[in-house]
Amino acid sequence: MELKQPDYSIQYDPATATILCRGSLRLDGLEAYRPVLDILEAAAEESEKIIVDLQELEFLNSSGISMLSMFVVRLRQRGTAKLTFKGSANIVWQTRSLKNLQRLMPSIELVLT
Repeated sequence: MELKQPDYSIQYDPATATILCRGSLRLDGLEAYRPVLDILEAAAEESEKIIVDLQELEFLNSSGISMLSMFVVRLRQRGTAKLTFKGSANIVWQTRSLKNLQRLMPSIELVLT
C-alpha cells in the first residue's frame, strides 16, 4: 500500500508491518489526512505490532499531528496493538510531538536516532 505525492510518500510494508513516511506533510485539515490515516488503520488491522518510521519525514503540521493522535487513541482503545515510532533526534517536531503521543499511549516505544 502506497501514497505518493510530489512533497511526500507513505509506504506500508506488510512483511515488516512498517509504515515509512518521507518528505514534508503540510495538508490542509484532518480530512486531507484521511488517506494517510487509512494506511495507518489498514496496517493496524493486519498486524498487532506496527512500526511507524518517521525518520525521513522532515515536517508534519498540526493537522498531521492531530491525525497521529487520533490513530494512537484508537489503538489504545483496542488494547491489543503494540506501536513503535521511529524518529530522528535531529528533527525538532519529532522529539517534541512523539513524546506527547507517548502520553496518550504510554506503551508506545519511541526510537529516536
